[in-house]
Amino acid sequence: MKICDILSPDKIIPEFNVVSKDEIINNLIDLFEDDKRIADLGVVRAAVLEREKIMSTGVGKGFAIPHAKTNGVNDIIAGFAKTSQPIDFEALDGEPVNLVFLLVGKENMVGPHIKLLSRISRMMNKDEFRAKLLGAKSSEEIYKIFDEEEKQYIEI
Repeated sequence: MKICDILSPDKIIPEFNVVSKDEIINNLIDLFEDDKRIADLGVVRAAVLEREKIMSTGVGKGFAIPHAKTNGVNDIIAGFAKTSQPIDFEALDGEPVNLVFLLVGKENMVGPHIKLLSRISRMMNKDEFRAKLLGAKSSEEIYKIFDEEEKQYIEI
């Protein structure tokens, strides 16, 4: 499974003006309001916010990956947002975040969920990749950047 199999331009917010991590997480989850892959949006929201309480998913270098596993989804879902101003995400490196990738998987899809988290983290660890995302102006351009980067990785 590839990131671009679960991420689509309509689930990407190319320029978002938010003030808190809860606001961006909630807005990313709201993108899935009428998505057939969602069994219960409230359960999805609760799972992601509860996971965030355990430990911040702000992994560093201006990037966060809020995620959860829940039966509130029927399949793995993903969303992405770029903020116009960096926000405090209580990141591990103490730096603010402006790139946020939401990943929610079904409880029994642990393997694919972990592999996707790993791939996203590897991609986001590349300075050049993050710079391309920061410079992108549209959802379609962001999707294309993910697609091009992912071609360098072995299928998972």
